[in-house]
Amino acid sequence: RSLMGLYPAYGLSSAERLRRHTYSVVGTFAAVSFAIALDFGAIASLPRLLPRPLLALGFVGLLLLPPLVQGLARWGLWRLGIWGRPVIVIGNKDTGARTVKLLEEEWELGYVPAALIDRGLTLSGQPLNGRSHEEAMTQVENLARRGGVDTIIFATPYIRPSHLAPLVSRASRSFRHVLLISNLGGITNSAVTARDFAGTLAVEIKYNLLNPWARRAKRILDFGATVVGGALVLPFLLVIALLVYAESRRPIFYTDWRLGKNGVPFPCIKFRTMVPGAEAVLELMLAEDAGLREEYVKYHKLRADPRVTRVGRFLRKTSLDELPQLWNVLRGEMSLVGPRPYLPRESGDIGDARDEILRVPPGVTGPWQVSGRNHASFTDRVEMDIHYVRDWSVWLDLVLLASTVRALFVDRGAY
Repeated sequence: RSLMGLYPAYGLSSAERLRRHTYSVVGTFAAVSFAIALDFGAIASLPRLLPRPLLALGFVGLLLLPPLVQGLARWGLWRLGIWGRPVIVIGNKDTGARTVKLLEEEWELGYVPAALIDRGLTLSGQPLNGRSHEEAMTQVENLARRGGVDTIIFATPYIRPSHLAPLVSRASRSFRHVLLISNLGGITNSAVTARDFAGTLAVEIKYNLLNPWARRAKRILDFGATVVGGALVLPFLLVIALLVYAESRRPIFYTDWRLGKNGVPFPCIKFRTMVPGAEAVLELMLAEDAGLREEYVKYHKLRADPRVTRVGRFLRKTSLDELPQLWNVLRGEMSLVGPRPYLPRESGDIGDARDEILRVPPGVTGPWQVSGRNHASFTDRVEMDIHYVRDWSVWLDLVLLASTVRALFVDRGAY
């Protein structure tokens, strides 16, 4: 843990690590190319010394291998229990517990909760369980000193700044790293930059969706990856089609209307995984069984759905039923990565976030598929999609695509 500072990407998200690594590799190749261009003799001998295929292979290798090796190294250190910096979390009510859970789930960030201090920090700044703020911070400092902890997180988003300031000032005497989880009126976005306005802290929030070049890059990524990927998976599509036909005949595909960009409905294509007339069967089941009705209202899915065929159950488990949606991507109705395509009848359930989520095309994959999947409630799914839209970048899409491949081989709660 004493060597954590030697790792420059420590504490960064996967998307930010990928962005910095890519810029580093491209910049290095550009600098080397420019240096070679200054030496005309080197240019003449370059094709003989370094053939173009070897240069291309080296470039791709530098892009792909370091993130893979770093990821394996982080995982290995985490399994050995030596990855991460111990932190003390101070939180009021349930915000502290949520922060600890988040840090445990997102272990790659490198913050290991060593203690959770719930002292009932109040908006009025009243004493903490009968102790003054000074006495409480003294206790926290003693705990940190015994455990060798130099990082503290204040998970107190609703405390008044005038009451938080003295706590932070006191913490800065004993903790080298002080993190604040603040409340910006419901605004959540990781693409933020701190600005110093003559001693006044300002937070700049960037919305990449308003960048036309970034949107074009997303479309190019969608089209290029779909054409290449579609050619590779074509044999699997034919095999799956034969399996569906062999079990329950036609139709092989199932088309359902979903909400696209700006709320415009479009026909979403999947391999059929249910018996014919599944919607009518669902209505009858929900009308007769209150337990199933409650489960469907919460998750908008059923764990033990009798409508699903045997082949369909396998396709859903592996998400292979969604491969035909590559056609929707080529048509521009969907993206490879994005929010889940919502049913028109779910429009009201999305609530106030509807317009924000529907600013982008729905995706074949997305944050929901690579995280909670069907274990997540409908509300959790909406929150994941909001976070994706606000934090969107091409780098985030690349990370989610890589995570999707990994999720295919790991049980993430699909059914």
